[in-house]
Amino acid sequence: MTDGSSMLDDGTIRVVEIGRPERRNAIDSETAERLFQEFSAFEADDHAKVAILTGGGDGAFCAGADLVSLPKLRPSGPLGPTRMALSKPVIAAIEGWCVAGGVELAAWCDIRVAGSTARFGCLERRWGVPLSDGGTIRLPRIVGLGRAMDLMLTGREFDAVEAERIGFVTRLCEPGDALATAVEVATVIASSPWPAVIHDRLSAYESYDLTFDEALANEDRHGREVIFDPGFADGVAGFTRNQERRRSRGDQVG
Repeated sequence: MTDGSSMLDDGTIRVVEIGRPERRNAIDSETAERLFQEFSAFEADDHAKVAILTGGGDGAFCAGADLVSLPKLRPSGPLGPTRMALSKPVIAAIEGWCVAGGVELAAWCDIRVAGSTARFGCLERRWGVPLSDGGTIRLPRIVGLGRAMDLMLTGREFDAVEAERIGFVTRLCEPGDALATAVEVATVIASSPWPAVIHDRLSAYESYDLTFDEALANEDRHGREVIFDPGFADGVAGFTRNQERRRSRGDQVG
C-alpha cells in the first residue's frame, strides 16, 4: 500500500492518493483515517488552495469500502473525509473503476475529471450496503433526483460518457490523463484571485438550505466581503491595465 500526499509547483496544489491498488483502492479503517488526516492538513494549510483526490494508477479510482475490512462509522464519514465541510475546492481525478462508495467519495469533491474508460455505479446495492457517505444527498443535487434514483435504486453500471452527459463528471479526457487534466483545472483555480473563489463556492453550497431571497442576500454578503477585501482593488487595477495594453495594441476591447 502506498500512502501520503504531495504538493505541486509552489505548494498551492495538494495531491492526495488513496493508494490501495491491490484492492482497487477500496478503503479500510487505516486508509479512511489517513484520508481524514490528509484533508484536515490541507484545510489547515493556508498556502494550499486546491486538493486533488486520485486513486493512484489507472486501474481504479475507488471501489468503495473494503468489505473484507470494513472502515469504522466515524463522524467524518466511513470513507474518511466525506462528512467534512472544507472551505477550499477538491477535484476528483478518476481512472478505471469508481463504484459503490467511490461514487460517494467522488460526489464529495467539487469537480470530477475522468478518463474516458472510467466505469461508475452504486454497486453496493447488490450487497445490501446503504449509501452512508453522503451519496443520497449529493447525487440528487449533482444529477437531479430522477437520475439519482435510477442510479441508486438499480445499482447499474454506467460509463464515463453517460457520467458526463448527466453532469456527474465535469470533464472527460483520454485514459490515463485524469490526474494531469485535474492539475490543469486546479492550476487555473489556484491562480485566480482567491477571495472571490472562496466566497462564490461557499455561496453556491450554502444556497441549498436557503429560500431564493435568503440565498440572494447570502450571495450579496459574500460579494461584499470580496469587494472590501484589500486585494480586490489590485484585481480591478490589473483588469484596467490589461484593457489599456490591449487598446495600445489596437485590439478590440469589449
